Amino acid sequence: MRESEFWRFSLAFYARPGIADACLELQDKATVDVNVMFYLLFLASRGRQTDDIDVARIAEIAQAWRDTVVVPLRAVRRALKSPIGPYVPALTSALRSDVKRTELAAERIQQETMERSAPPDSFRPATTDRASTARANVAAYCRLLGEFPAGPLELVLSGFAQHSSAGDRP
Repeated sequence: MRESEFWRFSLAFYARPGIADACLELQDKATVDVNVMFYLLFLASRGRQTDDIDVARIAEIAQAWRDTVVVPLRAVRRALKSPIGPYVPALTSALRSDVKRTELAAERIQQETMERSAPPDSFRPATTDRASTARANVAAYCRLLGEFPAGPLELVLSGFAQHSSAGDRP
């Protein structure tokens, strides 16, 4: 299977220092779908701007799969970190690794569906730099979900800006 541009972007961006922890905090404290947020950043990296209607459409594309597949897999993976009755993590670690791989595969399916269902070229070209576009795209997502924790959000946006100003595509 060929990796999509969005998938490559996400893997590279998530691997940056501090990004994973910030994303997990946004996910856990503000119910942010990191894949949706990353798609908004990916669009900005391609010079594409969204509005509130676009973001609602992207979030809707992601919702059923996330709620039915990704979130339950994440819950199982997290549950397997701690002892469950007499089942200690040392004995369940291989299963946890398998669930983690499956969760990642489910997220990849979600991302590829988002990219295919709402292709970057279907959004209007941005009139500002990529970092400002990323802020505007994510601000529309904040309006949809409600306020995001400022610290981790700023870390994600700053991480994006550092690389977009250097001419790199995260």
